[in-house]
Amino acid sequence: MKKSITIPFILQSILTPEEVQSVAKETDYEDKARKFTVTHLLQYWCVAALEQWDSYRSGVDHAAHSGLLAVHYSCFSTKAAEVPFAIFKELLHRVIHKCSRETRRKLAFPKELLLIDSTTMTVGKTRLPWAPYHGERAGIKLHVALRAQNGQPLQVVETLGSKHDGPMSEALTQPDYILVMDRAYGKLERLDDFKIQGQSFVIRLRNNVHLEKPHALSRLKPSDSTILRDITCQLGTPQCRSKRRHRVVMFRDFEGRIIRVVTDLMQVTAEQIAQMYKARWQIEVFFRWIKQHLNIPTLFGTTENAVYGQLFCALIVYVLLKWLFDAAQGTWPQHAILSFARFSRLFLLQNLPVEWLIQIQHVLFKRVSASIN
Repeated sequence: MKKSITIPFILQSILTPEEVQSVAKETDYEDKARKFTVTHLLQYWCVAALEQWDSYRSGVDHAAHSGLLAVHYSCFSTKAAEVPFAIFKELLHRVIHKCSRETRRKLAFPKELLLIDSTTMTVGKTRLPWAPYHGERAGIKLHVALRAQNGQPLQVVETLGSKHDGPMSEALTQPDYILVMDRAYGKLERLDDFKIQGQSFVIRLRNNVHLEKPHALSRLKPSDSTILRDITCQLGTPQCRSKRRHRVVMFRDFEGRIIRVVTDLMQVTAEQIAQMYKARWQIEVFFRWIKQHLNIPTLFGTTENAVYGQLFCALIVYVLLKWLFDAAQGTWPQHAILSFARFSRLFLLQNLPVEWLIQIQHVLFKRVSASIN
C-alpha cells in the first residue's frame, strides 16, 4: 500500500489540524503542548484502534512504524488523561457528518430506519472506580443510533454501564427516522409519548406485556407470510396501561421464535413491520465488528478522558473505513470484490488490490480538493 493511504493521512483529509484545534478551543481546552498536540493524540488513538495496540507503552514502540511522531509513552498517557473526551466526541460527530454518504436507493419504507442499541465494556472494579457496574466489575456503555441504509452511526452517547438503556432512547430520538429497538426500550409511557410527538417506532415487546382489548386488522395474508397476528390494542394491566391504542404485530423469526413488536405505523403491511425489526440485526453486527477489529475491549487508561477518548476515536476509525469502503466501491473483477470485513483486514495489512488503491486515492483527492475549494 502506498504510504499516503494511512489512517493519519485519511484523518487529515477529513479533519485539518486547524479544525481539531478549533474544536479544542470550543471545549475550553487550551492546548499548550508544542510537540504532542491534540491532533497527535487523535492520530495515536486512531492508529491504536486500527492496529490493536495493547497499551500506552507498546503503542509508542509501534508509532514510528505507523508514521506517527515518536514520544515517550508517559507523554501519551498524560495527554490522554488530560484532554477532555468531549473534544473527541465532537470530532466523531463532525466526521460522521462529513462522511455521511446519502444513498440513492429508493426507500422500501416510509422513512429510513434508525437502529438503537448499546454496548458495554467491563473491567475490574479497581480499574474504573468511578464506573461501578455489577459486583466486582466496572463498566461504561456507548449508546448508538445506527443508520440502517449505510451502516454508519448517526449519534453516539456515553454513560456508565449501570445506566439503563430505556431513558437513553429519548436522547436519541429522530423524528425523520423510524426508530427500531429491542425490549429494553419498550416502556409503555414512552410508547405513548412517541406517538404524541410523532416519532415513528418499531419496538419489541416484553413477553409479559398484556394485550388489552385486541382488535384484528383486516389484511390479505401472503401464502409464505410469517405473520401470526396483526392487531391494535392497549398495552399492560390496569395498574400500568398505555393510554393509547397501539398496533402489535406477531411473527416468527429466523429461528422459529415468536416475536411481538409494537409500532405506530399503520400504512404499511405487517410483513414490512417484521422486516423493519429484523433489520435491527445490523447493529449487532456493527458492535461485533467494532469489538473484533478495533481494540475497544482493551482500555488503556483509568480516567474518564482516557477511556471515552479512546472509544470515540475507535468509532472515528470505523466511520472513516466504512466511508472509504462505500465511496470506493466500483465494478471490480472477481478477484477484487471485497466484503467490508475483508477490506478492513487488507487495509491494515497494506495489501489491498490495486483497483481499490487507485479508487481510494481518487476519493481522497476529491475530498481534499473539495475542502480547499
